[in-house]
Amino acid sequence: MAMPPISRADLDEVLSATEPLWEEMRGERIFISGGTGFFGCWLVESFLHANRCLELGAEATVLTRNPRGFLEKMPHLRGMDGLALVEGDVREFAFPAGRFRFVIHAATEASARQMAQAPQEMLSTMTAGTERMLKFAAKAGTRKMLLTSSGAVYGTQAAGISHMAEEHSLLPENVYGEGKRAAEMMCGAAASEELAIKIARCYAFIGPHLPLDAHFAAGNFLGDALAGRTIRIASDGSSVRSYLYAGDLAIWLWTMLFRADSMRAYNVGSEEAVSVLKLAEKIAAAVNARVGVEVALAPRPGGAPHRYVPSTVRAKEELGVRQRVSLEDALRRTAAWHRLK
Repeated sequence: MAMPPISRADLDEVLSATEPLWEEMRGERIFISGGTGFFGCWLVESFLHANRCLELGAEATVLTRNPRGFLEKMPHLRGMDGLALVEGDVREFAFPAGRFRFVIHAATEASARQMAQAPQEMLSTMTAGTERMLKFAAKAGTRKMLLTSSGAVYGTQAAGISHMAEEHSLLPENVYGEGKRAAEMMCGAAASEELAIKIARCYAFIGPHLPLDAHFAAGNFLGDALAGRTIRIASDGSSVRSYLYAGDLAIWLWTMLFRADSMRAYNVGSEEAVSVLKLAEKIAAAVNARVGVEVALAPRPGGAPHRYVPSTVRAKEELGVRQRVSLEDALRRTAAWHRLK
């Protein structure tokens, strides 16, 4: 299905917040893996917007396993100046020729189904894919590389911790967390004076291009509300999450690529904690007040809710980023984009 463009207002917000950083990209090339996913679509469209508006004369080369499928999904990008597609798997792609001063490695499917049914495939994509990207960066003369890691590297957030900080011990408990942690370690071994590698530990997000039929609660709830269905919560709704709007995500990631210290991890996400039940209620209120909310399980007496909420003090203080879009506004913007399809 063809997807509509990200709104001009959203792209202008990203550009306004990052404009001073883009001069470094003038006349340069950037290579992006994972450029066709949720993160990637925002990175590619915001890059092309900055490239056009600021007349940077830069080029983004995007690795995809299916270039034709990508252009069918994003027909508004077909033939756009500054975009080149390279076909291949991140674990074994042929290196494009030439110099790439910048690299973003975002090629990992955050899929609960793959983690359950094909964990070796997921781990291979993260480890062998990272190894391949690091070899490419070394060959291409890359100076700055961004790895999109995950808050999953920390493992289960202890009940007594309201917001997980970067200093907490890493206790990964699943293939996804282990793979991201291994990717970080591989980047640490490859970083040098010539190659600065930045680490973004990403949490939960909402915005255009978030799937409505995957394992993301926010996407599933939005899909129900947009279709006029009752929003059904498979759990007791007590788990606590936070959601950063994808436009803010793009601002944070571009800022990290250009300005973050090498091999210093930064949490990326919102500190605005919300229970899954409250999220469902907010979605119903923002998208379709006629739909109801059903909770499958009763809360466990005395049970501490599972939390997945970052502390973003480091990113705010060192990089000057902040949450600009409230959760309610993010929900409205995301619903409006989906209604264009």
